[in-house]
Amino acid sequence: MESTLYKGKPVADSLKEDLKKRISRLKEERHMPKLTIIRVGNNEDDLSYERGIRKNCQNLEIEVETLELPVDISQADLEKTLTQVNEDDDTHGIMIFRPLPSHLDEGRIASLIDPEKDVDSMNPENLSRLFLGKDGGFVPCTPQAVIDLLEFYDFDFEGANVVILGRSLVVGKPLAMLFLEKNSTVTICHSRTKNTKELTKNADLVVAALGRAKMVDDSYFTKDTIVVDVGINVDENGKLCGDVDRESVAGKVKALTPVPGGIGSVTSTVLMDHIVRACENAKK
Repeated sequence: MESTLYKGKPVADSLKEDLKKRISRLKEERHMPKLTIIRVGNNEDDLSYERGIRKNCQNLEIEVETLELPVDISQADLEKTLTQVNEDDDTHGIMIFRPLPSHLDEGRIASLIDPEKDVDSMNPENLSRLFLGKDGGFVPCTPQAVIDLLEFYDFDFEGANVVILGRSLVVGKPLAMLFLEKNSTVTICHSRTKNTKELTKNADLVVAALGRAKMVDDSYFTKDTIVVDVGINVDENGKLCGDVDRESVAGKVKALTPVPGGIGSVTSTVLMDHIVRACENAKK
């Protein structure tokens, strides 16, 4: 059999078309969506991530500014900078690259971000809105990207048996809440789960979000399983790969997302959507 590939590009392209229309309407009313990035130090991973964000913003004509702060900045000075950005009416979205240097209190910084500008969903208030079923908060980008991708490919959420591999606050737990909102039945598996393969083989959909390269092979699935791979890892040859061993799984499941070329491009587009939505909310 041949597995259907759920590629991210057509999903991202569809989302971007909608974003362009919304940005155009905002500009007609003299509102310009703007993201401010707060970067502490010059970590190469942060710089690479920033380049990708800037490219996406520029392609959609979203303004972006980076505040580069010294790696030895004090907690007080970082909080002062964040407060100033919170109060800047021209800034609609705020991103702070993580992890912060160890001498800084990341939890306190996260709680200080204005929830209405917290497009990366760092502030616990946005997560609490999700878990309480309240509208209006910003959902972490990767979980929202999973939902957007499945909607694009006409996945039937109602009553679906979904298994999520991984229980992080960044992906696993918020994603479970999103599936529950769509009336799916959700099981979260983790390192202490005893019957993981039995659970995944009985699932309509499995989301792999473990952060371990090629850990999940074809023994976890059946020919009727849809597999969404959220993992971004580097294999022994230095190439990007997911949590799913694609060579083992391809042709043995109903559908799967590739890595690269799957959830990643949708995730970056969801971030753009959050910036635009923050601008729309501010306009109101």
